Amino acid sequence: MARGKLRIYLGAAPGVGKTHDMLSEAHRRLERGTDVVVALVECHGRPRTEVRLHGLEVVPRRQLRYRGSTFAEMDVDAVLARAPAVALVDELAHTNVPGSRNAKRWQDVEDLLDAGITVLSTVNIQHLESLGDVVESITGVRQRETVPDEVVRRADQIELVDMSPEALRRRLAHGNVYSADKIDAALSNYFRPGNLTALRELALLWTADRVDEYLQKYRAEKGISTPWRARERIVVGLTGGPEGATLVRRAARIAAKGSGSEVLAVHVARSDGLTTASPNELAVQRDLVEDLGGTFHPVVGDDVPSALLAFARGVNATQIVLGTSRRRAWQYLFGPGVGSTVARESGPDLDVHIVTHEHAAKGRGRPRRPPAGLGRTRTALGWLTGVLAPLLLTVTLTAVAPDPGFASDTMLLLAVTVAAALVGGLLPALAAALVSSLLLNYYFTPPTHTLTIAEPRNILAIAVFVAVGAGVAYVVDLAARRTRQAAQAQSEAEILGFLAGSVLRGETALTALLERVRETFGMESVALLERQDPHSPWTRTGSVGTHPAGRPDDADVDVAVGEGMTLALRGRVLPAEDRRVLGAFAAQAAVVVERQRLVTEAERARHLVESNRIRTALLAAVSHDLRTPLAAIKASVSSLRADDVAWSPADEAELLAAIEEGADRLDNLVGNLLDMSRLQTGAVNPLVRETDLDEVVPLALRGLPEPGVVDLDVPETLPMVHADRGLLERVVANVVENAVKYSPAGQPVRLSASTLGDRVELRTIDRGPGVPDPAKEEIFEPFQRYGDVPRGNGVGLGLAVARGFAEAMGGSLVAEDTPGGGLTMVLTLRTAPGRPPTRPALPAEATT
Repeated sequence: MARGKLRIYLGAAPGVGKTHDMLSEAHRRLERGTDVVVALVECHGRPRTEVRLHGLEVVPRRQLRYRGSTFAEMDVDAVLARAPAVALVDELAHTNVPGSRNAKRWQDVEDLLDAGITVLSTVNIQHLESLGDVVESITGVRQRETVPDEVVRRADQIELVDMSPEALRRRLAHGNVYSADKIDAALSNYFRPGNLTALRELALLWTADRVDEYLQKYRAEKGISTPWRARERIVVGLTGGPEGATLVRRAARIAAKGSGSEVLAVHVARSDGLTTASPNELAVQRDLVEDLGGTFHPVVGDDVPSALLAFARGVNATQIVLGTSRRRAWQYLFGPGVGSTVARESGPDLDVHIVTHEHAAKGRGRPRRPPAGLGRTRTALGWLTGVLAPLLLTVTLTAVAPDPGFASDTMLLLAVTVAAALVGGLLPALAAALVSSLLLNYYFTPPTHTLTIAEPRNILAIAVFVAVGAGVAYVVDLAARRTRQAAQAQSEAEILGFLAGSVLRGETALTALLERVRETFGMESVALLERQDPHSPWTRTGSVGTHPAGRPDDADVDVAVGEGMTLALRGRVLPAEDRRVLGAFAAQAAVVVERQRLVTEAERARHLVESNRIRTALLAAVSHDLRTPLAAIKASVSSLRADDVAWSPADEAELLAAIEEGADRLDNLVGNLLDMSRLQTGAVNPLVRETDLDEVVPLALRGLPEPGVVDLDVPETLPMVHADRGLLERVVANVVENAVKYSPAGQPVRLSASTLGDRVELRTIDRGPGVPDPAKEEIFEPFQRYGDVPRGNGVGLGLAVARGFAEAMGGSLVAEDTPGGGLTMVLTLRTAPGRPPTRPALPAEATT
């Protein structure tokens, strides 16, 4: 069954019209005959949204009970049984009530997609997981309900629902978003113009990145190499010289003129040895690029201008920044230079900036190395020199009168042979030596115009002539091969140096490493393939680029990494010398995968160790602490059932009270054990809402054995806090119970609340013995009881559970000294921004 398609309506803030547009699309598809159902749509009391639901089939929601309340969630099983073509699922980042099929709604959507159902969904930009810190810094509200960015990025379609801040505030003021009693609070807090503008920019930039991914994929599939100026991308060519910092800063200033521009610094590691890159300079320039928000990309290329232009066109760049050449004037005799060549071959789609700097025309700082490879052009020129030059020289010499002499003729032809060796290498030089020796013998050695040599000394001269020509040719060829090897080694050292630097910096993302391989070798795609055994199919552990290989046989280049792992590249066949560097990349990829797995295993082992410790402590608690109340209950019940004793009503009441007290202690112990188990397994999913402390705190004190042991001071004028009412009640109850336990008789525990900035602090103050500073953190560990508390007074979980619940709600619980003696427990919770208790609360969509 084919997987369903996912279409997401992305908005910058609540109220921009995501759900309305989604419902409109559903009506359009329904009119075309598509089977559409509403799996879940949240109207939030908005009349215009409710109107759009008319005419659409709605799948009934599933009712779930949690903490005494009933919640309606999407019935995934009912939607799967209905099997529509299209399902509407609102609020993708929603957290489901415990007891649902999945913990998050986006996981429900994945189940629908796997069943072949196309899903239309909505999400706000503030709910993307990667933007949580950014949104909190803008709005002051931490988003508790988030969805992984990758889930949204994988969507087949993302439609941005945009609206200017002014228009959204007008919509809010007209009552189209919230009810009238909530409008003022919304406009003055979350929906301030600055907040909405920043959130809108986040949404536009994030969507632009996603559109850019689509564009790159389309260009790769269609084979489009010319840049499209949809977005400014500025490529900076770095040689490793001292002018690099100037070029990077200039490129950054150009990028700053346009929103969303990117800076990509490129260093071409040439295999011909003509680079004068300084590793130290490149390292400094790389740090500068990354500090300015750009990226650094080393690539390999024999021809620097071609490699630079290929990279620029590959990333759809619009501008190239290069520095004025550092070569001196006479060096231009050997060629126009990189800058001129790039400017000439860039075409009309790439703007080339040649930036002047103080190092221009001052030389490269060290002698230029001889060329490493001769290339086709030089080889062809060498053959022309070796064959034609001796003929032309012979024609010239035979036309000269008088004859310059045999010795002069020999030296001139030897010079031509040496020239052929210098230009074309070994074989053209040997050809020149052979042709020159024949011409010397035929035209200049008596008797002329025959191949006969009359004088023995001439035979020796021709033999020396051939030997010198062959020797010079061999030396030139050997020097070229040695230079080529040295240049290749330098190129490999540069690439391996960058690879080692990424390892030292802790860059362990497999995708980033594979992308670096693709860029370095100019490939279309790179994939890391793995299989369990020789008979198992290959699976992709990671891949980048278009159409990655699924098997080593499908790749143009593949490098085995141990047994069962292969790095597969598609795009072109690499020369043998490049495979050594590729092997280093492949080994590093295997190390990254192994490291990720070891981290996962270490985390799993840590959880197992912690679970084993908790299990051991739990067994100790069950074997001792739970037996005490059970023994009391057993003794009281046995006494009441005894036939040989007549108990008075007062005695029976006392025994029943003992049974009740033991049962309460058992209930408290078991409750704490279960809560600790939930915390250890991560099963606590708080329903954070705006809550009044003065409503919850009195409820937490109902279980106290004696009235009047707590002096309560919680003003009604306190702002609301973000908390789960049930968890907050448990936190306060456990902390107060602990304080009462340690307080001396006649000294009530004081419970007071106050505001501090955007936080509310609830202080539980006792006058007990206190806790020294080194032990203030230990008392929050599970199964820890401070001092000489007798066994049977709990299992040491109350404070551990209280801190775990407090942190799950986004708060904190710490211990401080009470002035004058004793211990103060400080519970800190976030306030609802600008929300006094007498004002209505905003819906969860705007604040969670």
